[in-house]
Amino acid sequence: MDLDLTETQLLVQKTARDFATRVVAPRAAEIDGSETETYPREILRGLADLGLMAINVPPELGGSGAGVVAYALAMQEIARACASTAVMMSVTNMVGEAIARFGTDAQRQRHCPHLASGEYTMGSFALSEPDAGSDPGQMRTTARRDGNEWVIDGAKQWITGGSYAGVFVLWARTGTVDSGTRGISCFLVEGGAKGLKVGRPEDKMGIRGSNTVPLEFDGCRVPADALLGQENGGFKIAMMALDGGRIGISSQAIGISRAAIEESVAYAKDRKAFGVPIAQHQGIQWKLADMQTQLDAAYLLAMRAAWLKEQGRPFSREASMAKVLASESAVRICNEAVQIHGGYGYIREFAAERHLRDARVTMIYEGTSEIQRIVIARSVLS
Repeated sequence: MDLDLTETQLLVQKTARDFATRVVAPRAAEIDGSETETYPREILRGLADLGLMAINVPPELGGSGAGVVAYALAMQEIARACASTAVMMSVTNMVGEAIARFGTDAQRQRHCPHLASGEYTMGSFALSEPDAGSDPGQMRTTARRDGNEWVIDGAKQWITGGSYAGVFVLWARTGTVDSGTRGISCFLVEGGAKGLKVGRPEDKMGIRGSNTVPLEFDGCRVPADALLGQENGGFKIAMMALDGGRIGISSQAIGISRAAIEESVAYAKDRKAFGVPIAQHQGIQWKLADMQTQLDAAYLLAMRAAWLKEQGRPFSREASMAKVLASESAVRICNEAVQIHGGYGYIREFAAERHLRDARVTMIYEGTSEIQRIVIARSVLS
């Protein structure tokens, strides 16, 4: 693995950083605000205009084709400015990549260019259910064949961007009730489909600017060619998509951590206690040293997973390692950032409290820390 970035990777990183600094960061507090959270539609369109909503989708489908490492770098830059914006970017990239990889030519041509260009505000990933999160084998949403259509019934939960999605990658049971993960298929459902009801947005602790909703499917009919991949072969698609998604969430956590450290350093140099800037006190220095060490370790693990995926090599264990370390480190780093800020870290005027709220969910979505440890342990024991 070469730690030096290529010209393309550096260009994507710089493009994302410039946009994040100029456009995203100034609006981050507004997007998050408990009374005024604002869906950043124009920011997402700006990301699409820069090619950041389909980074690992081939150019012939409208994507950038810049690769997984470039995607991870871009995610870090956007998350450093606004974690809510970054997760919407992450999910849209996941959806586009899944369709590009597993879709038919017609499916790819129908959806990937719209995701890449921003014509679809975003794409959504509909796997979790009210009673089936970490265990998709308990999925209750069903799809049955009726002539030239599939009829979908059931409910989904925690769907990022569901109110605005142009297309959903949806999983439903097509096998018998006791078929477990072997009876799950994947479908493409367009936003606004008849029989699809989008529920009330969740009032969340963090990532407040990212729309999160439940979905209900009541006799939702989609054409036979909406099936993505093989019938009863959807679980494989979900697991492969989640492996890649864990690189994205690792990168989101890294971006949040980086912002928390930068703001802590600036505050420590400015705030005085006992006659000197608190940055001169050993207690603060040790906190910053530990925070930076954890960040660098997470970055290296995430880059390793991204590089392996880009090389077409197995990366599932490495993605889980990156996610568990990056997400748990982000929570520790942001908690210390609040502590360094003292009382000011607990008020909304400073970004430290937002970073801590935003970081917490990275230990939950795209597979909890507990699930990551199961994946890692199985690989170690095999």
